[in-house]
Amino acid sequence: MILEPKFQETFNLNKGSIPTRLNMSRDKFDACAQSSMDAFLASSTTGNLVPSMAHGMAVNSMVQGAIYDVVTNFFNDDKMTSKEAVDKLARAVKASM
Repeated sequence: MILEPKFQETFNLNKGSIPTRLNMSRDKFDACAQSSMDAFLASSTTGNLVPSMAHGMAVNSMVQGAIYDVVTNFFNDDKMTSKEAVDKLARAVKASM
């Protein structure tokens, strides 16, 4: 039921995302969504789609959490240098694996 065209259209228009289905009508989607749909379709046909870290497909939840923690701390700590952030990120990821 979740992949039915009507649900995909309603859900994605309200969420501000694009449907997972490639055969959807684009009539109700704005130019940004249509551009994203074009990029998604192009990547899916060339085999260039990459897994999403946000959706748990690229890394496990422990690595994801470690990355989010270091990045959040970096953006909230004016004293942390980018070198320190990179070092912490490498250590956090290694510890999570």
